[in-house]
Amino acid sequence: MADRSRAASVDPGSVPSPPDTRNDAKGLQEALHEQLFANDESGHAPETQTPPETTRRWPHLRRGAKIAIGLAIIAVFGWLPLRAIWENSSVEAVLNSRLVTLRTPIGGRVSAAQHVTDQARLDAGTVVLRVVNSRGDRTRLDDLRRQKSRLENERPSLAAKLASAQSAQKDLARQASQFRDGRVLQLEARIAEIQTSIEAAAARRDEASAAVDRASSLAKSGNVSTVELARLTRELSVSQQTELGARKRLDAAKVELAAAQSGSFLGDSYNDRPSSVQREEEMRQRAGDLEADLAHTDTEIAWLANEIIVEEVRFADLSEANITTPVAGRVWEMMTSPGEDVQAGQPLLKVLDCSGAVITANVTESVYNRLQLGDRATFEPNDDGAPIPGTVINLTGAAGAPANLAINPDALSKEPYRVTVAPRDAASHACAVGRTGRVVFERRESAP
Repeated sequence: MADRSRAASVDPGSVPSPPDTRNDAKGLQEALHEQLFANDESGHAPETQTPPETTRRWPHLRRGAKIAIGLAIIAVFGWLPLRAIWENSSVEAVLNSRLVTLRTPIGGRVSAAQHVTDQARLDAGTVVLRVVNSRGDRTRLDDLRRQKSRLENERPSLAAKLASAQSAQKDLARQASQFRDGRVLQLEARIAEIQTSIEAAAARRDEASAAVDRASSLAKSGNVSTVELARLTRELSVSQQTELGARKRLDAAKVELAAAQSGSFLGDSYNDRPSSVQREEEMRQRAGDLEADLAHTDTEIAWLANEIIVEEVRFADLSEANITTPVAGRVWEMMTSPGEDVQAGQPLLKVLDCSGAVITANVTESVYNRLQLGDRATFEPNDDGAPIPGTVINLTGAAGAPANLAINPDALSKEPYRVTVAPRDAASHACAVGRTGRVVFERRESAP
């Protein structure tokens, strides 16, 4: 029996051929099928004797199956560290997005502009909340309105005074013009009278001169006495002086006429300007002052009207404020409720910016040192979703993480080196915040 056993052990037909590595899975499947089929036959015919060939093949098939399973386990568990060595990938990663905190610009009571639930999607410019301050200070607005009302009430009186002054000034100007015209006519008549007097004085002078000449001739012959000659000589002198005086009065009258024509009046019994002219000038000055006051009042009214508009806008801003979303997104956290009293600057809610999706990841120090801004990367979700390509936009390293992200990168605590990746199509992954996975960074070819 021992010899037959040794002979069987060295039988060339019984020695299994080396396993084909390309058909390990197929051979293993066939061996298992044969084993199951053999077990099934043995169950139906337990009394039949197992052929010697099947008995000899079974230990070798079981050994081959164990070898194949061992190689598969080695391949699976050996490939993971090799892939980690050859790939630049993150330890952890999460799809993230920035938060926008909406704060109230004024203090007051919160009221809901519309029904908004948690995680509700909002468009940019949507009015979410309204803050009303019923105790707004409107003292300045009331003062401005009172001043404007007072000036508007005073303006008709100023306008009436201006119209009256202008009318009186016109009457006085007409009177002054009439006085000037009359004075000019009077002086012209006086000049004509003086000229007539001059002509009469000249005639008397000529007559006296002829009489003196005749008396002088007769005095030589003794026909005219010396006394008569002296009288005639005296009358000649008087006539000459009378003519000279008349000419002086004519010159004075011409000067006075020229002054009257220019608006000045010369005389011994009155000033250079008559009372009508003086009153006309005073009324013109008063009308000018009233006109300036009216223009100043109009300017003040216009300025107050503009200030009232500005103050009304300011008061409206201080008494009521609409809280609007600056970006399209969804409500991330409601930090207040309608009916609550808030202070200026207090945060009311946080909105997830759906247009600013990013991927935050932490990496090992060796991977971090191989990365650069602009490197291409791919986010592979753990839920077997479609990979998301992106670009490295921030290398934070061991520094503090941004505080305006929906998921704080400090939660990724396995490695301290942080990387931020921007998806290429951020809109399609905008609000899917919280998806975990890993980021695989594309290797750069080293320069020769």
